[in-house]
Amino acid sequence: MKTYFRLLSFAKPIEKFAIPYVIATILSIIFGTLNLTLLVPLFETLMPTGGVNSSIITNTATSSLDITGQLRDFVNYSRNTNGIQLTLTYVCLAIVGSVLLSNIFRYLSQRYMEDLRVHTLLNLRKTVFNNVMDLHVGYFNNERKGDIISKVASDVQVVQFTVTNTLQVVFKEPLTLIFYVLVLLSISVKLTLFSLLVIPISAFIISKIVKRIKQQAKEAHESFAKMIGFLDEALGGIKIIKAFNGAERTKQKFHKENVIYSNLNRKMVRRQQLGSPVSEFLGVLMVAIIVWYGGNLIISHEPNALSTSQFIAYIALFSQVMRPAKALTDSFSGIHSGIAAGERVLDLIDTKAELVNKPDAVELAEFKKDLVLSNVSFSYGDKQVLKNINLIIEKGKTVALVGPSGGGKSTLMDLIPRFHDPLNGDIKIDGYNYKDLTIESIRAQMGTVNQESFLFNDTIFNNISFAKPDATQEEVIAAAKIANAHEFILNTEQGYQSFVGDRGNKLSGGQKQRICIARAVLANPPIMLLDEATSALDTESEKLVQEALNNLMQNRTSIVIAHRLSTIQQANLIVVIDKGEIVESGTHQELISHSGLYKRLIDMQTFND
Repeated sequence: MKTYFRLLSFAKPIEKFAIPYVIATILSIIFGTLNLTLLVPLFETLMPTGGVNSSIITNTATSSLDITGQLRDFVNYSRNTNGIQLTLTYVCLAIVGSVLLSNIFRYLSQRYMEDLRVHTLLNLRKTVFNNVMDLHVGYFNNERKGDIISKVASDVQVVQFTVTNTLQVVFKEPLTLIFYVLVLLSISVKLTLFSLLVIPISAFIISKIVKRIKQQAKEAHESFAKMIGFLDEALGGIKIIKAFNGAERTKQKFHKENVIYSNLNRKMVRRQQLGSPVSEFLGVLMVAIIVWYGGNLIISHEPNALSTSQFIAYIALFSQVMRPAKALTDSFSGIHSGIAAGERVLDLIDTKAELVNKPDAVELAEFKKDLVLSNVSFSYGDKQVLKNINLIIEKGKTVALVGPSGGGKSTLMDLIPRFHDPLNGDIKIDGYNYKDLTIESIRAQMGTVNQESFLFNDTIFNNISFAKPDATQEEVIAAAKIANAHEFILNTEQGYQSFVGDRGNKLSGGQKQRICIARAVLANPPIMLLDEATSALDTESEKLVQEALNNLMQNRTSIVIAHRLSTIQQANLIVVIDKGEIVESGTHQELISHSGLYKRLIDMQTFND
């Protein structure tokens, strides 16, 4: 129940929808019950005077609560006063009016519930997505993307129907049941108490049937998440799959999980579907027993027996009692599935971001002096990646990070925009400790161009202006010119309004990288972070991109991870990192003269070239 009430909290302000829903539902139930109760005056009107039960039917209601008795009194009075034809007209008009009103209020009830359902889904999905966007970068290295997508898309959808349907079942169906039972009691207390035995028996049997549905639902949601993950990987790596003839293996991998998911769904649906025929059979069995028992009372002319019209109305009403009772029992299976999905969604919502602003964090207005790393260490779990890094990056200088692969260069680069916090040591900018500043103001001072050039499936213009959403056409074009991108953009089908495709797959590697550089230029940050921005390019593209990078780095503080060491020989400071430690630092000439790791790396590249 704790999980359910937490999920229900996303419906706030619930009273906006709940109050009109309650009013409309109550009126719908009242008129819906009246529809069947009006069968009594209808049959009383149509039955000829002096019928089978005329000798044992009283002409007055036993009490003010005897609804059917009151209606019979009205029919007898009207039939004697106005005649049978006019009485029949009155009864028919009453039935039409009651049906019309019950349907109007039922429509309004469903409309308010649908508004509540949409409102709940909106709030829940917004909360989940917002929390995902606020999580630290490291979280996504440990989680399957397909599982996150499944929770945001599929699980949230299951939850919204469970929350609102349960709310509907918990209020509407019991209330409907109460109204029907009250009318049945007004007709015959003895027969009603006898007939209601079916409800607890049915509920007990159904609860046994759906007992394992929650566990099966949880397993099904997790299996579906795996399939989404496989699909995402397959679409992202389609070229590799084709290149290594891996299509059949990938199909088999997906099919295997698909079979598991299908079997879980089959078992779950079988249990869900079993509840409906069981409750329906029990209901029909009870109706048959009531027809047999009540019919015998009428045929035997028992004292105080029901009239034929009352008995027909009773059977009609009791047959409707099974509908809300059946809805209540059927809802158990849906609740179990929804709670299982809800627990997965809440688990994602409850995942806290490791990096949050301190309550008294201040804004960094501008970068004035330097960026300092003091005794910085960092670990991924038990694996230490950086050890006691000490580095001063002065404003306006270019600092290059070089060294063997896996030495910790990219991790160090990730610490600078505060994607992670160091395990030990401090990072300061202009004397302010990173932890005393807002994360947003730190990142506002920086622009990034990565080795993997990422573009959104949008126009070239929107990809460049992502760094500055209010940028004008002239500003975007100016940034593209600095990045050596303007000419090839004009040669595309629709120029700056051309779509780049999924992850920019309509463009070459060099073109994508230059658009990423244009995006960074437009942001115009004082600090530029360049993570092997030319390593994946051919010679011609590399030349164009390197020229664009040189334009980008002018009059800026630049931190560069270098793939080709020849491109960073003019850097003010070259830092050599190996096995998480700074082993050398200095200018190109100083490091060459030391004949250390840097010189060996230079010699290796020269030899390979």
